[in-house]
Amino acid sequence: MTSTFSQWTLDVRDVDLMARFWAEALGYGIHPDDDGDGAHLRPPSGTSGDALTVWLQPSGGPKSEKNRNHPDLVATAGTAAAEVDRLLALGATRADVGQTGREGFTVLADPEGNEFCVLHHRSSR
Repeated sequence: MTSTFSQWTLDVRDVDLMARFWAEALGYGIHPDDDGDGAHLRPPSGTSGDALTVWLQPSGGPKSEKNRNHPDLVATAGTAAAEVDRLLALGATRADVGQTGREGFTVLADPEGNEFCVLHHRSSR
């Protein structure tokens, strides 16, 4: 028996801001939590059953250092450069985590500073 990834959970300070950013970035729908504290982001209906959901849960403090894990995104249409530009327009910023410029990805941060990457090419499964 093995496990599989089901959901990416992120602690955030501003649930509404972050839900809007990540929903736009991923093309997901926002589904508020029943108790009103967090937000569940789900892929659009008709998406393959192995697409991760996203859970945004409130956190009391600000992010203070580099994430120990992060999502890697890939453009579903167009180029990686165009996707980076789209994400920057949504409120992402460029992040420097020590990359050399020769990597096959671009490092960005969401509006609260959580790093993520845009892969230049889809990885093989």
